[in-house]
Amino acid sequence: MNSMAEMREQCPPECCDMRGMLSFMILWLLTKKPMHGQKIAGEIAKRRGIKPTPGTIYPALRDLSKRGLIRREKKGRTIVYSLTEKGKEGIDRACRYFCRAFAEIFEEYK
Repeated sequence: MNSMAEMREQCPPECCDMRGMLSFMILWLLTKKPMHGQKIAGEIAKRRGIKPTPGTIYPALRDLSKRGLIRREKKGRTIVYSLTEKGKEGIDRACRYFCRAFAEIFEEYK
């Protein structure tokens, strides 16, 4: 994979505002396995090149939890997040939507 600096250069922040995709990225990551907040932020950084701040990631996690899409489980001093059934159904629908909505764009830029 490219370095973070190369990824930032390839994906100009003025064109790729992460705010609208954060919930989607969190839900998608949680399809892989349950994770704590810093692990989620680190995984996003691997893909995006920029690690979301705690002030960005934790409000998004709270919102997803309040909406019943993820659950929080305290393990010692760590809170681990996982998908609920509603979250699994939601990310499945969202992935299908994005594939349809952006298929032409992705095909053009392969």
